[in-house]
Amino acid sequence: MTMLPKFSDARVLVVGDVMLDRYWFGDVHRISPEAPVPVLKVDRVDERPGGAANVARNIASLGAHATLLSVVGDDEAGSCLEKLLAQHSNLNAILHRDASVSTIIKLRAIARQQQLLRIDFETPPSHEVLNAALEDFRAQMQHADVVILSDYGKGGLAHIAQMIAWARAAGKPVLVDPKGADYERYRGATLLTPNRSEFRDVAGSWANDAELNRKAEQLRVALGLEALLVTRSEEGMSLYEAHRISHEPAQCREVFDVSGAGDTVIATLAVMLATGAQLSDAMHIANRAAGIVVGKLGTAVVNREEIIKDIEKLD
Repeated sequence: MTMLPKFSDARVLVVGDVMLDRYWFGDVHRISPEAPVPVLKVDRVDERPGGAANVARNIASLGAHATLLSVVGDDEAGSCLEKLLAQHSNLNAILHRDASVSTIIKLRAIARQQQLLRIDFETPPSHEVLNAALEDFRAQMQHADVVILSDYGKGGLAHIAQMIAWARAAGKPVLVDPKGADYERYRGATLLTPNRSEFRDVAGSWANDAELNRKAEQLRVALGLEALLVTRSEEGMSLYEAHRISHEPAQCREVFDVSGAGDTVIATLAVMLATGAQLSDAMHIANRAAGIVVGKLGTAVVNREEIIKDIEKLD
């Protein structure tokens, strides 16, 4: 595929755990006298949408329309996340405020482009707020071409089985970025996108590609999935559909930061499918997009023009 379809008419609903990614950049010149740890002198702070919010941001960056549905705390971090998402005119963020929790924050301390430490702040949302979000999901999915359920294991997708059932009954493709070992809750989805480590936790290890293929097909059939996409880091991506296995080799380029690469993959897949592309073609473009985004620092996005230039350069 050398040409990309137009993304401007594609509409994707993203539901899942959102978070605020905060970065403290600075330099280390000494070790603390209080403990054997480096002292970071912070000279710059950066804030970016993370988790499902980064998925929605990737969709908007590609030029498609994204609707994001999630829960945040009634706090400064939640307000900051809303302001960051409002910068995208084609991203509609519906964030339910829950005063009983704090907005999830991932704080990273970075010196000379190397991460020294990550600190996480998180509490699960209340059942009342999740029930309200579920009703919003039922209304919003009617306007979407594709639904993404981005599970970071933070409690925001307690009703994921119901969401999948409603969306599939409405004829909407459902793409799930899974977490944890209980994949039964994803039964009936169109596509799951575990990475190599996540898939190993569920299916067990394998000695060769033939064993990997067998385990992947067994899981696909057992869960009633149309397809399973395993992202395999330096080994590329493998797509398992009924009676067909497709593989995309990893793009040879310098890897700077892999955080958020899975968000870019599932966002690109969804936008491609929303334009009517086949899964194998969608995987090819998602692989390109992931290759671009890992060359950027932190949770980053890729746009349509970058993918086109990458295709022209490498093809």
